[in-house]
Amino acid sequence: MIPIGSSAHPAAWYGQSQPSFLGGNEARLLRGGDELFPALIAAIDAALHEVWLATYIFHDDEAAHRVALCLVRAARRGVRVRLVVDGFGSHKAMPHLQRWLAGSGVSMAVFRPLERWWNWLQPGQLRRLHQKLCVVDGTQGFVGGINIIDDRNDLNHGFGDAPRLDYAVALRGPVVAPIEQTVRAMWTRAAFGHDWRAEVMALARSTEPLANARRLLGRLRILPATLPPDDDMLPVRAAFLVRDNLRQRRAIERAYIEAIRGSTKRIDLICPYFYPGRSFRRALVKAARRGVRVRLLLQGKVDYRFAGLAARVLYDELLAEGVQIHEYQVAFLHAKAAVVDADWSTLGSSNIDPLSLLLNLEANIVIRDETFANEFGRAFEQALVDSRQITVAPYQKGAWAVLGRGFVAWAAHWYLKMAGLSGRY
Repeated sequence: MIPIGSSAHPAAWYGQSQPSFLGGNEARLLRGGDELFPALIAAIDAALHEVWLATYIFHDDEAAHRVALCLVRAARRGVRVRLVVDGFGSHKAMPHLQRWLAGSGVSMAVFRPLERWWNWLQPGQLRRLHQKLCVVDGTQGFVGGINIIDDRNDLNHGFGDAPRLDYAVALRGPVVAPIEQTVRAMWTRAAFGHDWRAEVMALARSTEPLANARRLLGRLRILPATLPPDDDMLPVRAAFLVRDNLRQRRAIERAYIEAIRGSTKRIDLICPYFYPGRSFRRALVKAARRGVRVRLLLQGKVDYRFAGLAARVLYDELLAEGVQIHEYQVAFLHAKAAVVDADWSTLGSSNIDPLSLLLNLEANIVIRDETFANEFGRAFEQALVDSRQITVAPYQKGAWAVLGRGFVAWAAHWYLKMAGLSGRY
């Protein structure tokens, strides 16, 4: 936990190898789109200067249409509105989205579009923008796992009676700044194709490359961290984390593992797509062995069969060590969140699987606050009421368990290799 010195560059948080906690924030838990979308629309309707929004899925249903209309209203009254969507996640709804926004002044960028067949052959197309972020006027931020789509609508299974289990958090305070920086970077990269390589090449071609490099490093230099008095870190300490393919490759996974390793009482984790690496599994098992109550809430209603298989081949290993496993039953589960002990919580876009932890662009918020942790703990307990505890693994020890784990590991390895990333996981 490294607080950033007040004189550091605003982007200094990105250079940290550990979460950079900032105090003086407000954090409000939002349960599903039924709570997120009204809060999001109200914030955008009150916007005076600019709105930045990034999402994986922006669908064409009524809930998404309401969000699109509020973006249009903001742009028409002179607010600068920038929207970036993923080219794969929002591909099917793109014609509707373009029609809704046409002539409104909303600037939309598509991250790695798939408009032509050859787009699928380009390197890196399996690495997607999976973040769900919004910042309004630099003062309000939203982070979570909720796409711009009705919670009762599933892209593969249609409308259901019950909403997906999902969460987001509304934020005010200093932690909003790195969220805005991230959305701006994603929009710029999608709109103009600029990324770190372009910046490096521009630096190399400049007339004073060494001087410019020194100035850049000076702006991003991390000053010695000093821990302020406790009163300066209240009411809510929060750290914004991203996973990208540059410096922050393992930031989210590392934050999870360090919190789990330091746990003493409880670990409550919700995740729809759960296939962690060895270090993550080892941390959970060791926590359970030393008496920590470890509870996992995973999918009971499976939307992708392979994802369900991947999680369930690990059940026997985890159950044998005392990890409790529950499966959510009433609807699809989409939340990616956890609470550890009395005051550590995280939620965001990152699943605990190779796709999120090694490929996609992800974003999570980590909150150190007992009140927020208690609120999320109550939400977790409520979700358990609609869940079924698993006491016997679907794949018992023996040949089927070995074959199942081997098949999932083989499939994950080759998927990552095709995506341009290989190695053991």
